[in-house]
This record gives sequence, structure tokens and C-alpha cells, in this order.
Amino acid sequence: MAISRRTFLKGSLAAAALAAAPAPPAAAAAEESVATLIDIRKCIGCGSCVAACREANADRFPEPQKPFPRMFPARVKVSDWSERREVDDRLTPYNWLFIQQARVVHDGREIELTLPRRCMHCVNPPCVKLCPWGAARQTPEGIALIDPEICLGGSKCKSVCPWDIPQRQTGVGLYLKLAPSFAGNGVMYKCDRCRQRLAAGGLPACIEACPEEVQTIGPRPEILARAHAIAEEIGGFTYGEHENGGTNTIYVSPVPFEILNRGIETGEGRPHLAPVPDTMDEANRLTAALAIAPLAGVAGAALRLVSRARGNTPSEESDER
Repeated sequence: MAISRRTFLKGSLAAAALAAAPAPPAAAAAEESVATLIDIRKCIGCGSCVAACREANADRFPEPQKPFPRMFPARVKVSDWSERREVDDRLTPYNWLFIQQARVVHDGREIELTLPRRCMHCVNPPCVKLCPWGAARQTPEGIALIDPEICLGGSKCKSVCPWDIPQRQTGVGLYLKLAPSFAGNGVMYKCDRCRQRLAAGGLPACIEACPEEVQTIGPRPEILARAHAIAEEIGGFTYGEHENGGTNTIYVSPVPFEILNRGIETGEGRPHLAPVPDTMDEANRLTAALAIAPLAGVAGAALRLVSRARGNTPSEESDER
């Protein structure tokens, strides 16, 4: 049975979160992953999930050092959200979840829908597989993470993400101690599905705070079965099952997603709802991943050693890698 806000299988997620195993093949990972179902019909756009996410992760938000080092080459731009922390209508380094609004016409009716947007947590995440510094990884339950202790803010994860999810804050991270004018430009931030809460047997803050029980969390096969059942019942549509080879965030909507995509505001920090091919299935992506993987492992280990040697307190995520 899938897991609702009221009933959650404690212990199984904790064991999975603490396991340190090599990433399985994508097909096997999909079977083992924990996914979330987001029923768009139920969302009232109240923002409780956004506020809960901010509160739960406030102690992990970046505190940049200023003035920022001058970057070379000059085309490397500063990304500073530290004076705009209140922005909550898009993704930022201080806002890992936001409510997207859609106004559409379907079957001759005007419809307004709202939906929570955050990291899709791909089954085979390019942000993890193509990070040249080994700063990103995937947990056994399918959560894609960015380690702030070794991320250099080079933004490769964002450029390979089909939804441009990760957001950068300049003036924080290891680059300041390594080569502040050349090595990256901060740290990348995004949702990690409150993995510490999951590891302790709890729920992500957004799910726990939602008054309408918009989201359901559970094993991916069960979540997909529930999504299909709802879609069949309402004559609806799903998104996330096949996008980018499959994700661990599954949306169900009474409106086709191609129509929803035309009714939402997209752009920087506001991801689309368009179809996405399996980017990691392309030969060039696979070749890049194979080439980067051993280098990223060595680079990640070296950066963690440098981080600790320079007095950084290793993050919980670093210790579990």
C-alpha cells in the first residue's frame, strides 16, 4: 500500500537512507526508489508546503561572504539571492519549492490549477552522473543530493538538468578557499526531499504540512499504480513516469500536460512541464558519464579531504558518502 501523510512505514526508509551502496542500474533503481505522487486536483495553492520547506531547511541556507571575489573570466556572473531571500514564486538557493499557477482552457472550460514544483529526482539523474567534481550523488531510495561541502558551484548540474532545477549562490563553499577567482562560483542548492527526516522515519516537511494531502509517498511501483488508477478514474494524465527516462516525482492532472505547460509561467527558476526525452540514454551523455565517473570519484574524494583539512565541518551527507 502507498504511504499517506497519516501512515508511513518507519524504518525501511531510514535503512535505505543510511545504506552506502554503489548506484544500481536505472531499471533496478526505479524498482527500489521511493517516489511521491502529486495530485494536482487537490492543491489549493495555500503555500503551506513552501513555508514548511523553508522552516525545515533554514539552517542549511547559504550565508555568503561579501564582498565577492572578482571572477576570471569576467563572463562568470555573480548569482546572489542573499538580499532576496523572501522570493517564493520561483526556485532560488533559499526557496527549494514553490507553487506554480496555471490558467488554461480545456474541454471548453476555463480552469485554474496550482501545483508544487521542486526537484523531480530522476531515476537516472544527469546532475549526479555528470557532475565533474563528484559533488552530487543519489541515495538508494532515489534522492538526488548536492553536497555543499565539496560543491564548487560550476553549475554543470543545472546545465544538464532538463528542468534547470539547481540554483547557485555565490560567496559560499569550498571555492573561496581553493581559488576564489577561478574555481567555480559558489554552491548549488535544491530539494533533497528532507532526507534527514526520512532517515529518522518521518515525512518531508512539505507533505507533513499540507492540509489537503496533495502528496503521497511510497515505493515507486505503488505510486505509479496509484497514479494510473487516479488518471483512469478522472480521465486524467500523468507526468514524470517516463520524462527523462523516469523520475521519482509523479504528477496527476485532470488537464493534459501540454495544455498545462502553455498555461504556466516558465523560465529561470520556473521549470516547464513539456515532454523530456531520456537524456542519459543518448550516446554522448553515456560516453560523458563513463568518462567523468572515475574522475569525479577521485575529485570528490580529494575535495572532501581538502574541505576537512581546511577546517570545514564535514556535512552529514559527506560522512555518509
